[in-house]
Amino acid sequence: MLEATLVLSGLLAGGLVWMFATSVTASALVVLGLAVLCLGLCIGVPTGLWYHVVLYRIVSPRVAVPRRWWLSPSSLHAHLTAADWRRITPWYRIGGVGFMLCVLGGAAAIAASLLLRG
Repeated sequence: MLEATLVLSGLLAGGLVWMFATSVTASALVVLGLAVLCLGLCIGVPTGLWYHVVLYRIVSPRVAVPRRWWLSPSSLHAHLTAADWRRITPWYRIGGVGFMLCVLGGAAAIAASLLLRG
């Protein structure tokens, strides 16, 4: 379900970028893309940080957490119970939405910058 939502969001964002590219100036699209990127950072960074904190608090009493676990935290998901997973799921998903906004905003800003160049 989450993957389908992400794909649909990406398609919707691509359609919106195409619509804006044909009706809005490229410089306005750069600003809009950067604004979406900043919004994604404001959403994704705090929730991503909190996801890592909650995951560490849940898993560390049960197993020895590797030194650089935060580079690949999904390897620790195997140690979560259903109740634990429900505790981290909101932070996991909201952080993913923030990341997606960063990617889409950055891609829109880059595409608009290339339009300005050409």
